[in-house]
Amino acid sequence: MRQARGFTLIEMAIVLVIITILIGGLAMPLSAQIQARRIAETRADMHAIQDALIGYAMSHTFPHPTLPGEIRHYLPCPDANNDGLEDARNAAGQCTNKRAGLPWITLGVEGADAWGNRYTYGVDRTYSNDQAGFVSTPIGTAAELNIYPDATCAAPAVVQDIPAVVVSHGPQGRGALNMSGGTPLAPASVAADERQNLNIATGSLPCNNSTSFVSRTPTDDFDDLVMWLSKYPLFNRACQAGGCP
Repeated sequence: MRQARGFTLIEMAIVLVIITILIGGLAMPLSAQIQARRIAETRADMHAIQDALIGYAMSHTFPHPTLPGEIRHYLPCPDANNDGLEDARNAAGQCTNKRAGLPWITLGVEGADAWGNRYTYGVDRTYSNDQAGFVSTPIGTAAELNIYPDATCAAPAVVQDIPAVVVSHGPQGRGALNMSGGTPLAPASVAADERQNLNIATGSLPCNNSTSFVSRTPTDDFDDLVMWLSKYPLFNRACQAGGCP
């Protein structure tokens, strides 16, 4: 009777190499799929944040002190102390900061992106002033926030004159605040375009740090996701609740 022969070491090595190649070929697409899903989840959250900002403006109104019969709306302040609540305004009704964390508890939205990092939120001080608010006519209250294609601000703005901006610091999360309370500083190696969007001290950059943001095609050194709230969707929806002359 012929005795059965086992696998040789060479045959086993070949099989292991083939299995490794197959697993490696599957792992890369799987990793890309996970990343694409997280980006999609974050973008969906950012659209929900946009709706929540409009909802806040719809429900937060005041009668103008010097214009009888005129009702105005306003947006929330940023969250600089990372408790999830909008910061208090000063005696003149202005927010202390133009840019800090998103007041996610105040808005009732997700506090972090799909990578576990806090969103940065920038808002025009007039639009967040609870003693001035915004008007929609004839061309609406001017806003000072602008989006540029890079941190030099030399090229024309992608969009300008916008009331509010929300930034996810992307898959790498370079310089972002995380939900556990960490406050990592932006290392010198972080590209200027990403430093421009951070909610921490960014050093000397050509753009105005508090009112300028960057949005462009992702690259190895820039993976931020940027969403902005334009004036006219805000006017069209918030002003249906009354006011906004």
